[in-house]
Amino acid sequence: MADFSLKGKVALITGASYGIGFAIAKAMSAAGATIVFNDIKQELVDKGLAAYEAEGIKAHGYVCDVTNEEAVAELVRRVTEEVGHINILVNNAGIIMRIPMTEMTAAQFRKVIDIDLNGPFIMSKAVIPDMIEQGGGKIINICSMMSELGRETVSAYAAAKGGLKMLTRNIASEYGQYNIQCNGIGPGYIATPQTAPLREPRPDGTRHPFDQFILAKTPAGRWGEAADLGGPAVFLASSASDFVNGHILYVDGGILAYIGRQPDGE
Repeated sequence: MADFSLKGKVALITGASYGIGFAIAKAMSAAGATIVFNDIKQELVDKGLAAYEAEGIKAHGYVCDVTNEEAVAELVRRVTEEVGHINILVNNAGIIMRIPMTEMTAAQFRKVIDIDLNGPFIMSKAVIPDMIEQGGGKIINICSMMSELGRETVSAYAAAKGGLKMLTRNIASEYGQYNIQCNGIGPGYIATPQTAPLREPRPDGTRHPFDQFILAKTPAGRWGEAADLGGPAVFLASSASDFVNGHILYVDGGILAYIGRQPDGE
């Protein structure tokens, strides 16, 4: 369907050397987009380029710290000059620190906020002027279920992702008049190599308590796959979503809609 085509578009996905960002980039590439990504170190960029090449994707990789305004401005300048005007920005780069709030230092809190909230602000600010000049653009912020919910040990992450939800809505409010759509994707619990030990049956055949918790809280009855985020990302990057703005699309298997199973016998 033509509405979902990204042919001729340049998509910049931050932190997309692997994981969710890589999966989104693969989906956008399949829809016709030219893929550009950045990471914090050359080593990660090189690994990302090799991974894209293995998938048959010609990607363009750059080293850039998304919290550094000057570096981001130079990244946008180089991409525009070397690849083309950035039509799609996916603010994917982020970190999480699982530390009880009373044990977390202010410096640790600031670091999470800086990468997960200031980073998308800096990146978006850098691409919006050219998007206005080009007649429009798409910004997709990778939010989280923690944009809506709290959990133990993630005070900084939840604060950042809650802020990112509101930044998304404000970009939509401020720049929608220029045909810029800014939306968010809120992934649920996604199966990654890092979570594999939590998902694999233990030697005695039982499931890890956290795995049981996620399965019990998810109507879909499974963890998400990174590929589950590809379709929503392509939709929000394409002309099919031209009248969708300021929306957070939760790809969580239904967790946020579900109170959980009733215990047996009650």
